Amino acid sequence: MTDPRNTFTERSEPSSPQGVLLEKLGICHRYIIWRAVYKAMPPIKDSKLIIKDLVFDEVPVRVYWPKTSHAGNRRGVIYLHGGAGLFGSIRASERVCHSIAHLSDSVVVSVGFRLAPEHPYPVPFLDCCTAAIHFLKNAKEYRVDPNCIAIVGESSGGTFAAAVCQELVTREDLPRLRGQVLIYPFLQTGDFDLPSYQQNQAVPPLFRKRAVHFGLRHLTGKEIDVDGVIKGAHVPYDLREKYRKWVNVDYIPEEFKARGYVPKAPAPFSEELYEQVKRAGETIYAPLLAEDHIIRQLPETFILTCEYDVLRDDGLLYKKRLEDNGVPVTYHHLPDASHATMSFYAMGPLELPSSKICMQHVVQFLKGL
Repeated sequence: MTDPRNTFTERSEPSSPQGVLLEKLGICHRYIIWRAVYKAMPPIKDSKLIIKDLVFDEVPVRVYWPKTSHAGNRRGVIYLHGGAGLFGSIRASERVCHSIAHLSDSVVVSVGFRLAPEHPYPVPFLDCCTAAIHFLKNAKEYRVDPNCIAIVGESSGGTFAAAVCQELVTREDLPRLRGQVLIYPFLQTGDFDLPSYQQNQAVPPLFRKRAVHFGLRHLTGKEIDVDGVIKGAHVPYDLREKYRKWVNVDYIPEEFKARGYVPKAPAPFSEELYEQVKRAGETIYAPLLAEDHIIRQLPETFILTCEYDVLRDDGLLYKKRLEDNGVPVTYHHLPDASHATMSFYAMGPLELPSSKICMQHVVQFLKGL
């Protein structure tokens, strides 16, 4: 029987018509609409937590402390929200951060990094890195054990979390991160035609064209040829051969190809397109492309993927790279879930069964560190 989620037709980037019109008129960019939706979410009050808005070296953060008694310093969690580096906020992440702090008995720092297109790559990453460094250096001031701090990221927040881990792994002046939690992360730019990208190209909420469009807007702050990038015209031959060591359909387990996969040759290389997006190959944007000497130093890792998500195979490939380099990996796959499922946690009637499962897995991993 054909799964109805395989019968969609791939769509163009489906931003709101109002947002597109405002951008064309030069009034504001289209992502203002998305951000307004997030800001409209009602705030949460939680008598079980102490919550403070602070600034870590000019980066705004919200810190959540459990009120329950605790012997000594607590575990710390740095939380990086999703939203493609274009939207999302501390406010929009409240429910998830409340729950992580309460359920795992951890001090949670939610980072309010700046967003593209006003602040394109690498600004969001740099803000995340700045906040993480401040927290690691000053953990005891926040009643946190500096040797038990994990970084958690959802979607593009998972990209930032992976990149921050890689960036800090060689810093001898800082405590080492104890773990990284990557929830359906975006991790590579070498192949947007992997099985999950084909199978889920028209599955909401993250259509393939939407994912690539968002990624390119975050990278450049500009409109780029999405179709050309999806077809692989942005990757020179020598880099394609290099990436094949890590981004290779042969490394995807066969059970993940069962819903269909048709190998396709990449489009002819476009020098113009490459020049526009060449920074997409940098490892702080595409952490899967990091060299082995960095990968093997990474901390214990949690990866969660969803079956109906274009980014599923990014997580699978990173799992293999980590395991091949001796990094302990806890992996969970949600067979009935799609992208952004964790965002619906504690959303009342909108909460999904997979949202609860996702939170349970994350909390269990954190409590085990």
